[in-house]
Amino acid sequence: MFYPSGIMGQNFSFFSLKHHPSKQEPIDQKHQLGVFSKQTAPANKPKDFIHLISNCISAAATRTQEYLIFKDPEEKFHPSPHMLVQVFLMTYITQTFSLNVTDAFSCTVMTPEQRVLLGADWVWAVLEKPSKNPKILIVVQVLHLPEREKPKETAEEANAESIKMAQMESGGKNAHEKMVDFCASIGKDCFALFLFFGKQDDQGNIYGVLSNNFETAIAKCNKVDRHLIENFFRGSNGFHSPSEMMQAVFSNKTGRPLTLVAKFS
Repeated sequence: MFYPSGIMGQNFSFFSLKHHPSKQEPIDQKHQLGVFSKQTAPANKPKDFIHLISNCISAAATRTQEYLIFKDPEEKFHPSPHMLVQVFLMTYITQTFSLNVTDAFSCTVMTPEQRVLLGADWVWAVLEKPSKNPKILIVVQVLHLPEREKPKETAEEANAESIKMAQMESGGKNAHEKMVDFCASIGKDCFALFLFFGKQDDQGNIYGVLSNNFETAIAKCNKVDRHLIENFFRGSNGFHSPSEMMQAVFSNKTGRPLTLVAKFS
């Protein structure tokens, strides 16, 4: 799995981290043209843009679901949580390049240090033109089924000095709390998306809880955990599609509180 920050990500000013994240080698675009050769013209209309981005997310979810529900008759192959995230991101990246939307909607994959500090796996950003400054952020954290959940860092990463420093700076909060705090520090144009690769009552589908107001919803709770986040599903009357979710995010011009649940597969 490659981390595509060299192509898709931006050097966001909001990542004012005290540590020095591990360097990632940029991908030489001239060697990637064969993979992403069928490009379309950039989308000009907002509705077209939302449709294209939603299609990319849906394609990634559908591809990931194939691995999520796969059962090896010999029980030798068990996709790891890390592999599932890789499948999602690689499929998403392939789609965004083929549809030529990366100049307007970027994806930045977090380094191991950033995952520890911010609790996020990646960040989607709507970019202004021509500056390409982020104007809307969707910060994503993937939650796996408890029986699949494993530490995301390798033994080498866990022992790295930069990881230890990031853990010391995290203040003892869990990943969910750190991501909520990070989004709250940015403002109402920053949405936290908890992406569930399977739920206990439906292990073969991908769901999400998105909000720019988690800090208010959880103000009365001492701890943010999986159970608390899943309560948003129980209080919902239905699920938004990826397209409806993105439409809600893009149309939230006034920065009003927005919380919704979505089904991606």
